[in-house]
Amino acid sequence: MDKALVIIPTYDEKDNVRAIAKAVFEAHPPAHILFVDDNSPDGTGRIIDEMRATNSSIHVLHQEGKKGLGRAYISGFKWALGQDYDCIFEMDADFSHDPREIPNFLEAIEKADLVLGSRYLNGIRITNWPLCRLFLSKGAATYVRIVTGMPVTDPTGGFKCYRREVLEKIDLDTIISNGYSFQIEMTHTVWMHGFRINEIPITFEDRRMGHSKMSSAICREAVLIVWRLLSRSGLRRRPRKLTQ
Repeated sequence: MDKALVIIPTYDEKDNVRAIAKAVFEAHPPAHILFVDDNSPDGTGRIIDEMRATNSSIHVLHQEGKKGLGRAYISGFKWALGQDYDCIFEMDADFSHDPREIPNFLEAIEKADLVLGSRYLNGIRITNWPLCRLFLSKGAATYVRIVTGMPVTDPTGGFKCYRREVLEKIDLDTIISNGYSFQIEMTHTVWMHGFRINEIPITFEDRRMGHSKMSSAICREAVLIVWRLLSRSGLRRRPRKLTQ
């Protein structure tokens, strides 16, 4: 599956966009990149435009304002479905997700519909995180599994690869989350449709440059979304049937 698109949301990532694009193309030269910029005040969007002018494999969507992670990905998914990509990735701009893992995702997607990069599969693979952040993340993963029944080790992770058929099946306009809970909602929606989900181990490195977008509001949204998902699924904790 060489027709791969890597969607990278950006907000104040001027120090990272050139380097992350270079790393993606080194890892998988046929890839295309779609940056979705939330009108970054630091000039990230202008830099991406300069990159796009010299590289036809780089694309950009300029959002009108800071709409958030979930809205950026929904915009990116809709754009991707208007093209001919086979596989659509989610990936951060800050090198917390290693682009060198892209070939491993593409190998795994041959036998899956969604591949999740897991920080917690067969151990913990996180560097440069304070212990409190690790406890919060690991606790959130356990909380999601208990409430929803979704059998994945890292439901809040943001390094993913979808087959286009998955995104075509989902009504993207029904996805309501915007922060990190967006990751939970998307994976749960895919799972409840009966698609095949596979996890592969990745090493997560805290951002090298810039600043984290984590906030208390984002954490609250993640706590509440699991109950909305359980209600949406009629209190079912497993898919009705497998998608053929």
